[in-house]
Amino acid sequence: MALDIKNTNPWFVFSVLFMCISLKFHVSSVSADSDTVSANQSLSGDQTIVSARGVFVLGFFKPGNSSNSYIGMWYNLDKVSEQTVVWVANRDKPISDIYSSVLRITNGNLVLFDESQKPIWSTDLNSTTTSSIEAVLLDEGNLVLRDRSDNLTDHFWQSFDHPGHTWLPGMKIGFNKRTKVNHLLTSWKNKEDPAPGLFSLELDPVDGSNQYFLLWNRSKRYWASGAWNGLIFSSVPEMRLNYIYNYSFISDNDGRYFTYDVSPTFLKTEPQFTSRFIIDASGQIKQLYWLYSDKAWIQFWSTPRQPCQVYAYCGEFGSCSEQTQSFCGCVPGFKPNSEHNWNLLHDHSGGCVRETQLQCENNSLANRESDKFLANPDITLPEHPQSVAVRNITKCKTICFNDCSCTAYAYEDNACSIWNRNLMNLQQLTKGDPNGKTIYIKLAASEFSNPKKNKETVIGVAVGSAALVLLLGLVVIVYLIRKKRIGKTEKAVEGSLVAFAYKDLQNATKNFSEKLGSGGFGSVFKGVLPDSSVIAVKKLESINQGEKQFRAEVSSIGSIQHVNLVRLCGFCSAGSRKLLVYDYMSNGSLDSHLFDRKDSKFLDWKTRYKIALGVARGLVYLHAKCRDCIIHCDIKPENILLDAEFHPKVADFGLAKLLGREFSRVLTTIRGTRGYLAPEWISGVAITAKADVYSYGMMLFEFISGRRNCEQSEDGEVNFFPTWAVNRIAEGGDILSLLDHRLEGNADVEEISRMLKVACWCIQDDENHRPSMGQVVQMLEGIVDVTQPPVPRSLRIFVDNQEHIIFFTESSSSQSSQTRKNT
Repeated sequence: MALDIKNTNPWFVFSVLFMCISLKFHVSSVSADSDTVSANQSLSGDQTIVSARGVFVLGFFKPGNSSNSYIGMWYNLDKVSEQTVVWVANRDKPISDIYSSVLRITNGNLVLFDESQKPIWSTDLNSTTTSSIEAVLLDEGNLVLRDRSDNLTDHFWQSFDHPGHTWLPGMKIGFNKRTKVNHLLTSWKNKEDPAPGLFSLELDPVDGSNQYFLLWNRSKRYWASGAWNGLIFSSVPEMRLNYIYNYSFISDNDGRYFTYDVSPTFLKTEPQFTSRFIIDASGQIKQLYWLYSDKAWIQFWSTPRQPCQVYAYCGEFGSCSEQTQSFCGCVPGFKPNSEHNWNLLHDHSGGCVRETQLQCENNSLANRESDKFLANPDITLPEHPQSVAVRNITKCKTICFNDCSCTAYAYEDNACSIWNRNLMNLQQLTKGDPNGKTIYIKLAASEFSNPKKNKETVIGVAVGSAALVLLLGLVVIVYLIRKKRIGKTEKAVEGSLVAFAYKDLQNATKNFSEKLGSGGFGSVFKGVLPDSSVIAVKKLESINQGEKQFRAEVSSIGSIQHVNLVRLCGFCSAGSRKLLVYDYMSNGSLDSHLFDRKDSKFLDWKTRYKIALGVARGLVYLHAKCRDCIIHCDIKPENILLDAEFHPKVADFGLAKLLGREFSRVLTTIRGTRGYLAPEWISGVAITAKADVYSYGMMLFEFISGRRNCEQSEDGEVNFFPTWAVNRIAEGGDILSLLDHRLEGNADVEEISRMLKVACWCIQDDENHRPSMGQVVQMLEGIVDVTQPPVPRSLRIFVDNQEHIIFFTESSSSQSSQTRKNT
């Protein structure tokens, strides 16, 4: 029967058309609980699809405060309450209106159309159109395109082959030999822009070696995993500690790739465990897991350890410093290229730009003053300098000045280096760091003070200072008279250390009458120099080095300077008498405050934690920042000194080298230290920096308890606090009961727990299982989460065999050999 439109009520026709249009829209929209976009469906606006078991969601989203929208995948908020995006389709092609944009299957492809109905992203397959094609979101976090009428395990396309910044369990990162595609991770630009950033993680694309690189701009390598040895990557020893993840590296006819998943054994106890691996916008790679109790992502592992180890972390003309909280700053005369990105998004990749344009770059500034150079000391020099053969620094400066494209020069070791255009990868080091150099950066003259404008001020200051000059002259005369008494026997060594005569130090210490303490390396006395400077003088014992060698070693120690290391300011070498002169620390050593001495100040928890962190930073400097790794060999509270503000300073570093590196000699020297020696001292293996880590861990237990680790009770039984503490952690007991009773519970429970776990990791029997001091700092700062440590076997042995254990005590050589045997 035909419909007579002419004789039909127009409202009836309109109703029929409206029903048809509504039916069409209903059919083309995905259902709320679907995991699939079928050929006759689309995704738009607030619509999403959810994987079968509700693990992942796919839909439109806006990152952070951005006004741009993207199609992406994130963890279901029922599983992870903080929206965490793991994959983005249109990374570098955002849309502005999600309600006018649509994701649908067209010609056998999944295609995203923007508000103008222009395709901006597609799976881009050469496929035959079929009504049975569908896009399905799997619980693994993999979006796949498949034919539902065929084998559902066969995928035409999958998001796992097009990773973004997140590496999910089961995803393969490596080289596909069939497609000749290198699947890699690329960082976001920043937390509000998922477009590919500067940093990537990829399998070695050049040599074919089985190792991964972190790259800046797909060109500059700044980290390598080391080759796969069948179990781990050689430069990632942390992998062998793992009981959570299973790792696999596959090399076959299809390609070479690395993959990981969560251990089924671990999932039996933690079935809800959620893990991801990302390359951050900071250029670091991080492995994280979701802690449901705290509703937060916890970092399991990361590298590089410090942002400043990432190449060009602060961008062009940016300077990275580990001494500042923000890490990045602009060199003098420059400002952030984008204040918004720099301050709010912590995105420093844009680097810095000049505050003032150079005179040589603008002809309109011809009448202005010429450009000048500003010295920037204690900085690492940029790579790829142009070497110029000149005889002196003046010629070097002139060459750079006459070339407008030259931005900086340096003159080191009688060699001139110049840099054209942008300066990259600058790092600001601490004063006195042996790796620090001076670079002279070209700036506009207006960045410097103007002598003409200051002429009147200078004249006024000169006249007003005449009286002051006369007064200073009198002071200098008095000083020279006093200095004359010791001038003949005192001289500077390499511009920093002072060589004292023995008689001068004898007078300064009143014949060594005020003893501050003693240790394995000698006794320390308080002294006062003629200029009223207070010093600490250490009389070294058992030093058999010759004059020249001793001076060389002392000079090396004197060049090491850090805020958490005691400064060596002089020495004395008079025949067999060898003395070292240090800055005086008014609050003495840590042990006097920690172990309840009545004449010392009681340390609250906040101060203890600050001291622990400061000591760790000092050891990081000794182990990793010096020209050669310095192993302290005797970390204990007696060797931690406190200044007037209770800032910690590690003392006696480098002295083991003065005494000789032979195993027997060092062991004999520090035999008197109770309970801080690592097991390798007895086993006879080579001593590494991990021996200091062990001693530091033992000391952390004393920070918590406020008493020596090993104490003998009235009934003669030995109480070993670390055993008690570690078992309390393993059993999940009340950790406040471990705290120094004098604190009366006034401490941060989370910090106590963190310090206990760090201490337990530090005293692992196998030194490979102990963290580095750099990792310790990150854990104490809360940057890296501390996992539950295993109970060291040595502590379990102590519980079962207390009567057979003898701790290191001051004893004769015969007793020492017996101690080694029993231990």
